[in-house]
Amino acid sequence: MFKYPVDLIDDGGTVLVKFPDIPEAVTFGQDREEALGYAVNALETALMIYIDKRWPLPRQSSLNGRAGVSPTPLSCLKLAIYQAMIEKNLRKVDLARMLGGHMPQIDRLLDLNHESRMNQLERSLAVLGRQMVVDVRELVV
Repeated sequence: MFKYPVDLIDDGGTVLVKFPDIPEAVTFGQDREEALGYAVNALETALMIYIDKRWPLPRQSSLNGRAGVSPTPLSCLKLAIYQAMIEKNLRKVDLARMLGGHMPQIDRLLDLNHESRMNQLERSLAVLGRQMVVDVRELVV
């Protein structure tokens, strides 16, 4: 769902990772594998800025042969909730009212660092007119 292309720049000893669609997300590693591992954290940290500032999430451009990085599955669900809120012009307080919850619960629900429960995420998606679909596929290397 949220798979953003990355540019990998070998700097002779380190590999720099840049997200063309998200300039706030930059990281590096000693090699390609380590850099891509750190890229998930950089991506999620940058996307938290978008949530905090109530900005629309950046659209993902085509990979065009580049590597792509996705947030964790749990974070993808949280981002789907946030994106639905933006599309429906809803605020956190609106979602809290729809769920019969309190603001701290909604803050945790949208916090990519918080381990929310699946039933909470599924219920939140449902009140926003969305549903979660799980699909497991063969790993393509």
